[in-house]
Amino acid sequence: MAINFDFAKKFAAEKIIKQALNYLENDPEKNLPKILELADKVARTEKHHEHIAAIKESYQTNPAIRQFVRRLAQVAPSYKDGMIMNFFVNSALMGIPRQYELAKELQVAVPWTILIDPTSACNLSCTGCWAGKYKKSDSLDINTIDRLITEAKELGIYFIVLSGGEPTVYPDLFEIFHRHPDVGFMMYTNGTLINDEMADKMLEVGNVSPAISLEGFRKSTDARRGKGTYDKIMAAMDRLQQRGIIFGISVTVTKQNADELFATDDFIDHMIDKGAIYGWSFHYIPIGKDTELEMMITPEQRANLAYRVPEIRRKKPFFLADFWNDGTFTGGCIAGGRRYFHINAKGDVEPCAFVHFAADNIKDKSLKEILQNPLFRSYQKRQPFSENMLAPCPIIDQPYALRSIVLESGARPTHPGAETVLSGDIADFLDELSANWHKVSKPIHKERMAKKK
Repeated sequence: MAINFDFAKKFAAEKIIKQALNYLENDPEKNLPKILELADKVARTEKHHEHIAAIKESYQTNPAIRQFVRRLAQVAPSYKDGMIMNFFVNSALMGIPRQYELAKELQVAVPWTILIDPTSACNLSCTGCWAGKYKKSDSLDINTIDRLITEAKELGIYFIVLSGGEPTVYPDLFEIFHRHPDVGFMMYTNGTLINDEMADKMLEVGNVSPAISLEGFRKSTDARRGKGTYDKIMAAMDRLQQRGIIFGISVTVTKQNADELFATDDFIDHMIDKGAIYGWSFHYIPIGKDTELEMMITPEQRANLAYRVPEIRRKKPFFLADFWNDGTFTGGCIAGGRRYFHINAKGDVEPCAFVHFAADNIKDKSLKEILQNPLFRSYQKRQPFSENMLAPCPIIDQPYALRSIVLESGARPTHPGAETVLSGDIADFLDELSANWHKVSKPIHKERMAKKK
């Protein structure tokens, strides 16, 4: 009888992770070194071993890491069995080696995650929404999403991100989670529809983490998202924290709110008090509805973020990522199928949530075929787009790159107005902004790389 070694490894990993979680419940600070020793036993790649060694060193020297571990130990049992197990075992431990193995076979990258919009419908109308130009009537049927996630798992992809529109208005949302209990889901949501019933459903499935979008405190959030939105978000966070549900935040950094979000500890401390575990920091990009160049952060503000975000990570029990300024840690842009890509509610396959061009539609092809499309190949042969990893983005940092990619691949805009980043006033502004950012960021990048070495 043949032995399924992958199943045996997965079974052993699950047993060890469950033992580790028991350690966390009993005495998280004291037992983390034991947990890391267990993790090292099931690590499958040299990179896994390196990451574990780095965590060991950080744990010994950084009190914030110990606080973060205590916070994770307090999550609901369903989230330990679901979200944490799916993330660490299925996605990271078993999935990543499978992705790299298939990438060699396909001669194209296999991503770590896929961002899917089940629907472009939304209950809010936010100023400058990146998705505001998609048709509100667009929606993916449940069987298409089910097929897509099934094919993703065959490629080793066990972490799926949902967006929109507003995913919580999608009628079959929880059916997706129930059909794929072995997948970890994160969804970007405005949070206003997370009532007690929905929070209870999340607690039941245990494999979905909401990342709630807000702009800062009440005044800033309500100004962009509508009066009363902030209070609804705070109530939703209370419901999630009371149930031990893992959740985070998503902020769009603009020229107007950058200081409010990160200049002091006030906002991050407030989010920690409300129960948020992680946060995603997006720089405003002039794509979608009511584009406003005056919302874009300045090179000086972005330079401040390059120092401030790592400082928050060092000092706070909260994981914060800055998709643009963290290019030195991700090896540049992660989009275009390299480590992620976007499928909108019409089924168009886009390199990124902010690059609204496509060469294929998921309704016409398998996921394996989609990964080999000319737009992704054009992306990947240019990545990284610059030696300066603090300027990773082909929209705001290397605008010439996106123009050449679209021209070479023959990709089409996925909604009217998407092409404005390629030519005209917006394109001219991005050219000037990117040139200024290169001047400001080069010494910061040099400093980071010296520390990395």
